[in-house]
Amino acid sequence: MNLIDFYRVVRSRTEELCAPLFVEDYVPQPVDFVSPPKWHLAHSSWFFEEMILKSFVPNHKEFDPNFGFLFNSYYQSVGERAVRNQRGIITRPSVEEVYSFREYVDKAMIQLLSDNTSDELKKLVILGLNHEQQHQELLITDLKFTLSLNPIYPVYDKNFSLINDENEESGWVKIDEGLYQIGHTGNDFCFDNELGVHQVFTHGFEIRKSCVTNAEFIEFIEAGGYSSFQFWLDEGWSWVQENNMEAPLYWEKQNGEWYAYTLQGFQKIDSDSILAHISFYEAQAFATWKGMRLPTEFEWEIASDKIKWGKRWEWTNSAYLPYPNFKIAEGAVGEYNGKFMINTMVLRGASTATPEGHSRKTYRNFFHPKHRWQVTGIRLVK
Repeated sequence: MNLIDFYRVVRSRTEELCAPLFVEDYVPQPVDFVSPPKWHLAHSSWFFEEMILKSFVPNHKEFDPNFGFLFNSYYQSVGERAVRNQRGIITRPSVEEVYSFREYVDKAMIQLLSDNTSDELKKLVILGLNHEQQHQELLITDLKFTLSLNPIYPVYDKNFSLINDENEESGWVKIDEGLYQIGHTGNDFCFDNELGVHQVFTHGFEIRKSCVTNAEFIEFIEAGGYSSFQFWLDEGWSWVQENNMEAPLYWEKQNGEWYAYTLQGFQKIDSDSILAHISFYEAQAFATWKGMRLPTEFEWEIASDKIKWGKRWEWTNSAYLPYPNFKIAEGAVGEYNGKFMINTMVLRGASTATPEGHSRKTYRNFFHPKHRWQVTGIRLVK
């Protein structure tokens, strides 16, 4: 697929995800870590205008001078921006205007890509498209969180599911003690936090071929897992106490049966499906309860060719830290990963919300341990 075709496919996919929405769905932002669909649509377009069109197209005319302030996310070097937790009150510009903005940017980008074939431009466009694919995953998981707070449990799409997946394998994979190479190699795209190929030593371990299922986690709940402090890290136990945690996100018990909100509506939990929407705190506590642990991100990468993965982002026991020789790039692009290397844990793999082609075994996702609105799960190590 050439770059123009790749651009069109990615940009179209974002709008396809919004196709089932009512106009009212585009605006709400119930919490600070969730962004409205309208904001995702505009921000991903702003990225191409700000990072590419302004630099490569002489005298490029901005679609709207206010959009830079409204739809910048965290790029300090680019300028002032709207407060993150107030994205939901940006009722103007309208949804229609945001789609016009996307059309305007796309037209200019296609023309640019037809005229300019430089490696510098290609590199930035591929980064921008991978950035948009990240926002596609956030868009659908943000939307699920927002819709879940509606007491009538609205259906996004009766044929769209993020959680009804079962394991394809069982058993364990044994990994021998030794030195292993970690990090991205080759010329295909990766983010800068994957670079810096290096060796790590690991003791021998066994990693489970399957992820933890709903049935297994229900056993943990019924055994008093959320009321037994000894399984939890101190910070995790404080999180449980302060938030009255009793089950994974979206779960609710009715008449002795577990149900959960899904993008297909409110449904009875399938006990055989892979557990989803779990925090690092819960993942760690469950592993401790089982007498096991979570893999490090290095163990996960070492074993990745021998296990089936891609249905859940899998929590690891590794803090998000730089690889050897990591260097933050100059300019706004340098704000993409490096400055978040604190107070977050690494997740590996991909999920059912991850766009096709946007996963690889060296991909390093990262979130604060309390977050669970992404399609996260648990794989055990012993």
